[in-house]
Amino acid sequence: MQDAKNKVCVVGIWHLGSVISACFADVGYHVVGVDKDPEKVRNLNKGIPPLFEPGLSDLMAKNVASKRLSYTTELGSALKDADYMCIAFDTPVNAQDEVDLSEIFMISEESAKHLKDGSIVIVSSQVPIGTCQQINAIIKQTNPSLEFDIACVPEFLRLGQAIERFLKAKAFIIGADNNHTAEEVEKLYSALGIPLIRMSVATAEMSKHVINAFLTLPISFINEIANLSDMIGVDALKVADAVQLFLYEDKRIWSRPPLPGLGFSGGTLARDLNTLKKLGEKEGYRMLMTEAILDVNKQQNEIVERKLKRVFGSLDGLIVGVLGLTYKPGTSTLRRSVAIEIIQSLASKGVKVKACDPKAAPAEVESHNEFEFFDNAYEVAEGCDALILLTEWPEFRELDFKRIRSLMKRPVIIDAKNALDRRLLVETGFTYLGIGTGTVA
Repeated sequence: MQDAKNKVCVVGIWHLGSVISACFADVGYHVVGVDKDPEKVRNLNKGIPPLFEPGLSDLMAKNVASKRLSYTTELGSALKDADYMCIAFDTPVNAQDEVDLSEIFMISEESAKHLKDGSIVIVSSQVPIGTCQQINAIIKQTNPSLEFDIACVPEFLRLGQAIERFLKAKAFIIGADNNHTAEEVEKLYSALGIPLIRMSVATAEMSKHVINAFLTLPISFINEIANLSDMIGVDALKVADAVQLFLYEDKRIWSRPPLPGLGFSGGTLARDLNTLKKLGEKEGYRMLMTEAILDVNKQQNEIVERKLKRVFGSLDGLIVGVLGLTYKPGTSTLRRSVAIEIIQSLASKGVKVKACDPKAAPAEVESHNEFEFFDNAYEVAEGCDALILLTEWPEFRELDFKRIRSLMKRPVIIDAKNALDRRLLVETGFTYLGIGTGTVA
C-alpha cells in the first residue's frame, strides 16, 4: 500500500456505505463517511452501524477507535484533501422497480464545490448504465475548472456476508475510460490483495446489470417448469435435483458462462424447448420464458444479415465467403447447422455464397446447392465483399490474413464466433465485426 493514496471520502452511509467505509479503514486508509442524518452520524462515530450486518459493528468500532474512521454531516470537510470520493448510496427503488437517483445527483452537484483537483469519483451504488456519465456532466457543469475523473466499481455485496464479500472478493471490476484513472483506482483497491478486472465505465455499469439479471434466469425458468409440472403430475423438485446433478458441474455453463455469438443449433435443444412449449399449450399454460428463448435464438441467427445490411445497405448481389459449415468444431455433420440456415437465408436474398470447411462430410456438402464449396479459405476469399466465420475451427485462426485481405474485393470480416484475433485483423486493414464486441454494425 506504499503507493496508494490515503484519504477516502465515502458518501451515503447505510449498508453499502457502512461496509465500504469500515473495510477501507481496516486495510489502512483514512476514511471519512458522510451522511446528512446527524443522529445516524453520532451513532456511527460510536461504532454503531445503521443496520445489522455480521461483524460490522466490531469492525466499525475498531477503526473508529484507531482514528482511521470517522463520520460527519459536512461534505466539505470530508472532501478536504480527499483523493477519492466513493458514492455508496443504497439507491432507493419504487414499487415499479425504478431507481431514484435524485440524492446521488444532488450530492454530485454539491461535491463539485469541494472536490480537489486530481481527485477521482468512484461510483459503487447500483445505478442504470449512463449514470456515471450524468454524474460527470453535473460536476463539470457546476465546476468547469475542476480537474477530476470518474470511475465505476460496482458492488456485489450480500446482506449477511457483506464484509467477507468485500475483503475476500473474487475480484473487483474497475471501470475507467483512461489508463491514468484506472491505475489510480487500482492503487486504492490493491490494498485488498484481490484480482482487479479493468474495463470501460459503461461496460462496468452494464456488467452489474447483467450479473444480477443472469441470476433471475434459472429462478424464472424452474418456476415455469414447476407450474407446468403441477398441471401434468410431474415432481418438479426431483427435476430440480436432476438438473443440479447433471448441469451443476457442466463446464459449458459454470466454468465460464456462454460467450456471445450465434444461437444454439443441432436440433436437440430446440426440440426439447418445443416439447415444453407444446406441453404448456396442451394444458392452457403459456410457457413465456421457453417461447422467449426460442424467439431470441431465431433473432440471434439473423444477426449476420443485419450486420451485412449495416455495412453494405443491401444484400442483393453481394459475394460472401463462409468459413465453417459444420454445426460445431470436432464434427463432420452439417445436419441442423446454424451455418447452413444462415447460408440458405442469404442465398434467398440474392447473395452468392462461397464456403469451405476442413471436415465437412462430402456427401452432405454435395446435397446443398445454396453455396459453392472450395478446398481452402484463400479460394473462398477471392473476390468476396465479406468473409464470415460461422464455425470456429482452430485452422481458421492460423490463416495468412494479409493474403486473405489481398484476395478480397472489400476487407470486411464478420466473426460470428468471436474466435479470431480482432487486433491483428484491424491492424491488417480489415473492418472487423464481432458479436457483442462493442462495434456498432
